[in-house]
Amino acid sequence: MASLAGLLQQQGHRITGSDKAAYPPMSDLLRTLGIPVTEPFAEQNLEPAPDLIVIGNALSRGNPEVERALDAHIPFTSMAALLREEFLRGRDSLVVAGTHGKTTTTSMLAWIFQVAARQNPALEPSFLIGGVAENFGSSFQLRSTRTFILEGDEYDTAFFDKGPKFLHYFPDALILTHVEFDHADIYADLDAVKTAFKRLVNLVPRSGVIVAYDGNANVTECVERAFCAVERYGFTEDSQWQLRNLRMQDGETHWEVWHNGAMWTEFAMRLAGEHNALNATAAAALAFHRGVPVDAIRTALAEFQSVKRRLEVRARIAGITIIDDFAHHPTAIRETLRALRGVYPQARLWAVLEPRSNTLRRKVLAADLVESLRNADEVLLAGVYQQQRIPEDERLHPEDVVHSLNAAGTHAALYSDAQAIVDALAPRLAAGDVVALLSNGGFDGIYEKLPARLRELHPGEEAA
Repeated sequence: MASLAGLLQQQGHRITGSDKAAYPPMSDLLRTLGIPVTEPFAEQNLEPAPDLIVIGNALSRGNPEVERALDAHIPFTSMAALLREEFLRGRDSLVVAGTHGKTTTTSMLAWIFQVAARQNPALEPSFLIGGVAENFGSSFQLRSTRTFILEGDEYDTAFFDKGPKFLHYFPDALILTHVEFDHADIYADLDAVKTAFKRLVNLVPRSGVIVAYDGNANVTECVERAFCAVERYGFTEDSQWQLRNLRMQDGETHWEVWHNGAMWTEFAMRLAGEHNALNATAAAALAFHRGVPVDAIRTALAEFQSVKRRLEVRARIAGITIIDDFAHHPTAIRETLRALRGVYPQARLWAVLEPRSNTLRRKVLAADLVESLRNADEVLLAGVYQQQRIPEDERLHPEDVVHSLNAAGTHAALYSDAQAIVDALAPRLAAGDVVALLSNGGFDGIYEKLPARLRELHPGEEAA
């Protein structure tokens, strides 16, 4: 929503917003853009009445501004529908979809096209990403060229449109990273998730292409009836885009890519983790298919920084490294912790988790969550965010997760809130430790509270 607000402002519209509670990085972005956000939601925020209201999918009937819009017949639409009408018509829509890796892969793809535009300005992209891409310092860009790169979200569109947002985007080309059960609040089971992705695949024209991960049977099922070319990427021998010789070297991730069985190129980038090498390979494959030279792709990946809140180093104090990661699913948590193991192999790794996403707040993937967290040496759990809003028979009980972790040999403890975690954790940390703060929300300010407490304990020892 913040990215769309920025795009609309670039078009010349006057934009205002409302939220229950805005938090970084998007609150910082909106402040920089001069777009005012009123907190909390209230009917008077719609006075005078705007020409159009874009209603986010977090809002439902009963919200005071939704009710005011309905009562006063103020025109309203969804983010996805407005994006299609205002920005995608007449452009080439390149969509990145999947349960995991969308934001990073979309950012990589956009940066590849941006670097290619140094030699060919016609390749400069417009884009919309669900996070702040550090190379751009933004989550959006609007240009007059044809290419529009965007993140395709499988979550529902609005209270009046319960279909996935990505069905509005009609991709000319598609990357499909993973398909797993997620968003337990709107999808009944894995089959329902797969149905949504199959519908997306069915929108790609015959002249298009789908770049799909080869290591997930659900992805294979979703693309098997595509009407366009499908190119697979991953580690298997029969993939069109095969990763080989993946390794960490001199603080960078290096790997070879073999295309149709022949050596194509070798990449190096700063981001760690097998999952990020896969994301980069998918972006490279689609960019090459769209006419971007391999030299530009190599340069772009070597220059690629990251996305805010994806393995983001928030502070280094007295030899203690604080990492922020937008964790929302057991698989994402597993890959984050594995990546940190690769970067900091000698470190004592702490996982500090707030179960906040609509999937993590439910017990449906509790066993997977336990297995993911076992990749850490120490685990600290906060209470489930707004647990009372989850039906009692569906709720995750974090005390059960803690018990299972301890029984499996991974030390874990449960705390009431972020401040209790900071009070318990900060005195126990030592030089060489790495702390992964895992949440897809504000986590009650722990990203600021923990470094502040460490500065009190270790004055003058913060790294540049």
